Amino acid sequence: MSDHLDLPDPPGDDLAGRLASWLEGLGLADQLAAAGLPSYERGADGVVQWRDPATDEPLTTERLVELDGLLRAQGDDPAHAVPVALVRLRRESRVRAMLLDGGWLDYAGVGRLRGVSENAARFAVHKAAERRAVLLVPHEGATLLPSFQLDDDGQVRDELLGVIEPLLAGGVDPWRAWVWLTTPAGLLGGGVPHEAARDPEELPLVQRAAVALAERARASQA
Repeated sequence: MSDHLDLPDPPGDDLAGRLASWLEGLGLADQLAAAGLPSYERGADGVVQWRDPATDEPLTTERLVELDGLLRAQGDDPAHAVPVALVRLRRESRVRAMLLDGGWLDYAGVGRLRGVSENAARFAVHKAAERRAVLLVPHEGATLLPSFQLDDDGQVRDELLGVIEPLLAGGVDPWRAWVWLTTPAGLLGGGVPHEAARDPEELPLVQRAAVALAERARASQA
């Protein structure tokens, strides 16, 4: 994606309106709340009101100027820079929606594959999770088991055990781990980690990439 999108600002000197229109033009307005940033409402008259996420109070002019500078901090030309963090959030939200569309199993589904009861499957899965041998992802009060990691018998694929463990040991967020394992990764030359792991020659590269991701996650938490 280019760092220079030539999107015209609306006429006038209204920073609140110009900033909102810029984000709408980039398709990023709906990612503000997810990023913990101030969000806005556009009234029937077109007037934009920005609010602080912590207090729900209207943003002061000073805070609005700070927000504008923060969002335009990427790229060579601040007038047309792309807020990279919001672009990343938009991409991740789209990937999450894709993964949730049939890419997981619940305990009952694992039980059916293993030929055991739901309770037995739950117990076995949680014992494996204690050893960091299976990726579990919390979602809306439920626990999801991404299906890419399981074989036809409902067991975690052997080649992924040495990939999942360092990710979880390093404190990588389960959602981030799921996304990384199932989408093209730069450290693998664009290969999808869980698919590349099927190749014995590629598996060590996948393991090293998982360790590198875990180290970055650990450093960010320090």
